[in-house]
Amino acid sequence: MKYIDPHIHMVSRTTDDYQRMAYAGCAAISEPAFWAGFDRGTAAGFHDYFRQLTQYEPKRAAQFGIRHYSWLCINAKEAENVALSREVIALIPEFLKEPTVLGVGEIGLNKNTRNEATVFQEHLDLAAKTDELILIHTPHLEDKLKGTRMIVDMLKGDSRVTPHRVCVDHVEEHTVRLALDNGFWCGMTLYPTTKCTPARACDIIEIVGTDRIMANSAGDWGKSDPLAVPELIQEMRRRGHPEAAIRKVVYENPLSFWRQANNWVEWPA
Repeated sequence: MKYIDPHIHMVSRTTDDYQRMAYAGCAAISEPAFWAGFDRGTAAGFHDYFRQLTQYEPKRAAQFGIRHYSWLCINAKEAENVALSREVIALIPEFLKEPTVLGVGEIGLNKNTRNEATVFQEHLDLAAKTDELILIHTPHLEDKLKGTRMIVDMLKGDSRVTPHRVCVDHVEEHTVRLALDNGFWCGMTLYPTTKCTPARACDIIEIVGTDRIMANSAGDWGKSDPLAVPELIQEMRRRGHPEAAIRKVVYENPLSFWRQANNWVEWPA
């Protein structure tokens, strides 16, 4: 079955991973801007990173027939530095017209601090002014519920934000309803230790259904699996879910969300 991984950090993965993903049926991915494994010291470093995401990584993916898209921001982990964050946000408009950019993301909170909230709202302002899609990062573990509530409150507090053009990522059992009940899309991340397993993601689907929900691997520098979405496909099959329902979660839903992007060009039939 063809699938889409709507959140994976391929700059941290080897080219062999692209090959394995292609063999497993990956049609496309999107790569949100994120932490580089260390805190960057200058806006120039982010400028080069945005060039890598928009100009070079799509070529590496194309060698294996995988479409590569990206999202741009300064991630929540580095947003504690407000001055640097503002310099980076000022760079983003230069790249928003690149043909593979889907929007602003992954923005959100890490430790739910005042500075992170300030930078989050300034990203929201940029997205609203440029009418971009928004991809949200919610915090890990014990910070997740509080952080997700804070993020939803900030999103709802900005009248310019259209819920169906926002995806709240890394949802779990205790946060998925916060996203869906407020009209947002949501993503389940299949990541060891700090997020969902394929079995838990399947449980969530069985509770909330298949509307406005997708799954991703968030493969990055840490212990993670770029083939996590195919594992969910197998878990859903094992439980007897119809092929149409599986395809909706792992292919049609992310594609439907992406199609709202300003730069979207429909794929050839």
